[in-house]
Amino acid sequence: MKQTLADALAQQGYATLTQVQQAVTDPELAGSDLLVSAQTGSGKTVGFGLAIAPTILGDGDHFASAAAPLALIIAPTRELALQVKRELAWLYGRAGAHLASCVGGMDIRDERRALERGAHIVVATPGRLRDHVMRGSIDLSDIKAIVLDEADEMLDLGFQEDLEFILAAAPEDRRTLMFSATVPRGIANLAGKYQTDAIRITTAAETSQHSDIEYRALSVAPRDVDNAIVNVLRFYEAPNALVFANTRAMVNRLTTRLSNRGFSVVALSGELSQSERTHALQAMRDGRARVCVATDVAARGIDLPSLDLVVHAELPTSHETLLHRSGRTGRAGRKGVSALIVPPAARKKCERLLKFAKLTAEWAEAPSADAVRARDMDRMLADPVWHAPIELTDAAQALVARFSAEQIAAAYVALYESRHSAPEELLAPGPAGKPEPRAPFGPSVWFSVAGGKKAGIETRRLLPILCKAGNISKDDIGAIRIHYDESYVEILESSADRFLAALGPDMTVEGDARVTRLDRTPDLGGSSKPGAKPFARSPEHRRGPGRKETGPDRIAPRPAPQPEPPGPERRKPSAPPSPRPRKPEPGSAAGKRAPMPDIATADGLVSPAKRRGKPAAHNQAGKRKPKAPGQAPSKAPPVGKPNSKKNKARAAAAKARGGDKPPKRRAPKT
Repeated sequence: MKQTLADALAQQGYATLTQVQQAVTDPELAGSDLLVSAQTGSGKTVGFGLAIAPTILGDGDHFASAAAPLALIIAPTRELALQVKRELAWLYGRAGAHLASCVGGMDIRDERRALERGAHIVVATPGRLRDHVMRGSIDLSDIKAIVLDEADEMLDLGFQEDLEFILAAAPEDRRTLMFSATVPRGIANLAGKYQTDAIRITTAAETSQHSDIEYRALSVAPRDVDNAIVNVLRFYEAPNALVFANTRAMVNRLTTRLSNRGFSVVALSGELSQSERTHALQAMRDGRARVCVATDVAARGIDLPSLDLVVHAELPTSHETLLHRSGRTGRAGRKGVSALIVPPAARKKCERLLKFAKLTAEWAEAPSADAVRARDMDRMLADPVWHAPIELTDAAQALVARFSAEQIAAAYVALYESRHSAPEELLAPGPAGKPEPRAPFGPSVWFSVAGGKKAGIETRRLLPILCKAGNISKDDIGAIRIHYDESYVEILESSADRFLAALGPDMTVEGDARVTRLDRTPDLGGSSKPGAKPFARSPEHRRGPGRKETGPDRIAPRPAPQPEPPGPERRKPSAPPSPRPRKPEPGSAAGKRAPMPDIATADGLVSPAKRRGKPAAHNQAGKRKPKAPGQAPSKAPPVGKPNSKKNKARAAAAKARGGDKPPKRRAPKT
């Protein structure tokens, strides 16, 4: 090992190397391609940093002036890439290394300038690195080593084409190291195509479950999933906890729920920008937030030093995802807990995931409220302040002089409990695979809350607000109806007094929304928008004209036909007309049409065929046909049906006028 690297490890407090670090730094493997399978949190970042040191440093302990990059580290996510850059910065700091990062979400112009100044090691994500290669911003001609960190995750995220493009553009005499928690078929194919005689390294953690992680499968009732998460967080009181959900909507709902219960919580999902994600993780690192709710993709690459608890609010889709989720805890020799929230319907799925992942979990029920309170008492009594030398300050002497020992102890316990969220009362989990039937709600009282759809109020937002402000749980709340300007909430009669006492004399909840107790059940039918017609139609409108109803919403059946009264004998209807004769087939003897007679005109006989093809004289091309010089006006009747009474009358009127001249208009009488 290079002396500069040994000094850096000693400064960071490394006394011994982990299994994967010892395996990849074996002198016999120097210069060989490696395919390493190691669990998340096994120290593989420092491991591949030590493994590529002989290749990029050579015989010396310090780097020469920075020019084209010597090593590429490719990671699946931005957070993991920046984390790898921080680890390699202190590892190669004494060797004078210059590092650059190329990740999505950052300004590509700043990255281009950093590459132009020169860098020995470049840490990048696949998409952004390929963009730099295609733009010509990075020179890969001097690359001596390429490391693919979390290679299986990169294939799951669809980066196979980008990886193949980058590996094909790099020199063929390079070293290629692949690190992956699992080695599926895609990783094996990629290794066989772009590695040369790769050596397979499998650590002991690959063949057995992570020894530093305690897996617990907690059975809960279907309606107590959120309450069980609250109790698990309160039971362990970890400095940092990570709650996993499968969708963004579930992340937002859990974040709101935990925030209303008094937890300092941040959210991580794909819809957040890079700056928002960075601020959320920084809040977890400096202690401003203790709980992070995230999706699988958003949480990849997260490395929190005090992450002692992982809660699976929703079961993952595969056992590889289960391993990646749980691998966020139990890192660097610390102990961690991975708790799976398992409702009855998901029991079989949880058992399959644990079997495929080769994990052994302890099955139990979620911590009850009594168990949380007992754990709080144990933590309080285990505080070292009880064994410290007694020093009575002025404030302590004032308390002793004013109050009894019992009063001081009761006040201390009350103040201690007030700093923590109250635990939830959980129902007994039902049998596996059968949903628990909902119990009758019971007597209730209705309340109105100012604001409705016009103000953007939704049920999923209003429910946690009422629970927090009224010191009640969702089981105490029945129906919630959001109208246009007002909302109505049904609360158990046994919890109404507690709800009113928690609201106080102001009777307001979050956002200064006023709450009013109603004396009767409100009118919940129809739309409450001003000027809108009720949704339910009136009985007269429903039944239509001429119908009678037998009840409030029923239409009477149609009466049966009655026999006709006796009377004079009616005339029998005439026989139906004979059917119309069918049209004869074309070409048959009966199908030949009789010839039409010729039509007599002033110019002689004209056949119908010629008459149909020749337009009228005054209608040809839209103009009147010019007459020849000296030609007498035509006295022929207009073309039409020869025996028409109308045409005969027109011909007689034209003859009386002396041709086809139009009649003269008579002067109006004065």
